[in-house]
Amino acid sequence: MSSKQIRIVIVDDHTEVRQTWRLLLEQDKRFAVIAECASGQQAIGAAKELVPDIILMEIDMSPVNGLEATKKILRQNPSMKIIGVSIDDQPSYARTMLKIGAKGYVTKNSSPQEMTTAIIKIFNGGRYICEEVQNKMKDDAKE
Repeated sequence: MSSKQIRIVIVDDHTEVRQTWRLLLEQDKRFAVIAECASGQQAIGAAKELVPDIILMEIDMSPVNGLEATKKILRQNPSMKIIGVSIDDQPSYARTMLKIGAKGYVTKNSSPQEMTTAIIKIFNGGRYICEEVQNKMKDDAKE
């Protein structure tokens, strides 16, 4: 088994959220949080400088939101793996993130296990949308 850790950058404008994610993620020896960014602008710089394996990108930030930061990062490095993160569980947010090139979407209500699953699946080349949003997508399709 490879001992290479998955290098992660956490992007959120709330310090407590970044610290909590770091604490949860670093309990798993497969993960190394290599940077925390408080804004989309910082994320763009960190992506270019550090070239992480995964970026956890909060969508609702200012002045550069997660959507804009994701677009700019993917213009610099189209193979970058970005997971959109939001408190919002509306399928439209997930669809927008995937449309602009993100590989996944989770909500802040997602369990640590689901976040781990998303990171591993996306690191290995897949896509992931959290169960909470998938269920809403299924409900939307029924209507």
